[in-house]
Amino acid sequence: MKKLVLVVMAVLLSVGVGYARDYEVKKKAGEFDVVVTIDKNPPVTGDNNVTVSVKDAGGKAVKDAKVIVDYSMPAMPGMPPMNYKADALLKGDEYKAVMNLSMAGPWNVVVKISAGGKSGNIKFTIDAK
Repeated sequence: MKKLVLVVMAVLLSVGVGYARDYEVKKKAGEFDVVVTIDKNPPVTGDNNVTVSVKDAGGKAVKDAKVIVDYSMPAMPGMPPMNYKADALLKGDEYKAVMNLSMAGPWNVVVKISAGGKSGNIKFTIDAK
């Protein structure tokens, strides 16, 4: 009986840990390697903290970039499209911004990066709850 209880607790704990993970996207943006992390998974209506890690081809953190998080929801019947931008500010080796998602549903996210005469962007979709 003790083994069964331990197994059930281990499964429940691992499921809980799986849901606690941040939302993460890893992609190339031009010559940059980018990791975007959102502190809630799934993202929610209201404030969501976004962290953007930008590295050059050698794996070194890029600390002189302009990073913009551009997020939008397409038009729906009876509702115009919504478009927002947040400048991400450098904190340590990463860029931080806050996305305020005004309603649940699908959002298109574009992270735009420019540094040293180079630029790139990554695109992905999130589904806010």
